[in-house]
Amino acid sequence: MTQPESVNPAAVAAPAPLDVPSLVVGVLGGTGDQGRGLAYRLAKAGQQVVIGSRTAERAEAAAAELGLGVRGADNAACARESDIVIVAVPWDGHAATLEALREELAGKIVVDCVNPLGFDKQGAYALKPEEGSAAQQAAALLPDSRVTAAFHHLSAVLLQDAAIDEIDTDVMVLGDDRAATDAVQALAARIPGMRGIYAGRLRNAHQVESLVANLISVNRRYKAHAGLRITDV
Repeated sequence: MTQPESVNPAAVAAPAPLDVPSLVVGVLGGTGDQGRGLAYRLAKAGQQVVIGSRTAERAEAAAAELGLGVRGADNAACARESDIVIVAVPWDGHAATLEALREELAGKIVVDCVNPLGFDKQGAYALKPEEGSAAQQAAALLPDSRVTAAFHHLSAVLLQDAAIDEIDTDVMVLGDDRAATDAVQALAARIPGMRGIYAGRLRNAHQVESLVANLISVNRRYKAHAGLRITDV
C-alpha cells in the first residue's frame, strides 16, 4: 500500500495579506463624533467608506455632509456591504446593536473601538463589562466574525478638523487573528500620521479601553487633545 505523502507545515503557504486599500470599510455609529471622524479620515485617504446608523436617512444625510464618496445606509446594509466594520456606537447600545447584526457581520473583520466609561463629579472612570471588555463582549456576540480592538485613543475633535492634515498618534491593535490584526494595522496606517501597533490578544483589551479615562483627565487638565506614541518600535 502506498503511504500518503506527509505535508511539511513550513511548505504550506500563509494566507495572502489583504489588499486593504481595495476594501470597503463600514462604520457603525458613523453619525456620532468618533465614527464620523474616522469615516472622514479614511475616506480622505482614499478608502471606500459606508457609514451606518439606525435609520438610512440619518446616515445618508451625514454621508452627504462628509462628501469624499462616503455612502450612508442603515446598520444592517452597512454591515453587509463592508469588508471591515468599525464599531463606534455608544456603550449603552453596544450589545443590542451587535446582537442584531450577527448574521450580517459573519465572516467580517470587526474593529471594536468602544470605550465603556462612566462619569461622575470626579470625571471619567472605566467600567468593566461582564465579558471583560467591550471587545470581548463583541467577540462573544459575534462568534462567526473576526473581532479586533483598535482606534480607542483618538480625539474626535482632531479627526473631524479639516484644517489638520496629519493625526499624530499610534493606534494599539488587539486580536487573536493575526491576519485580521495585520489588516487593521494597515488600515490605521492609511491615515497620515497614524501607525498601527500590535498590542496583544483580545483578552488584554480592557486596559486599553480603560486608558481613555486617563486621557480625558489629561485633556481636561491641559486643555489638549492628547494621543499616544509607542516608543522604540
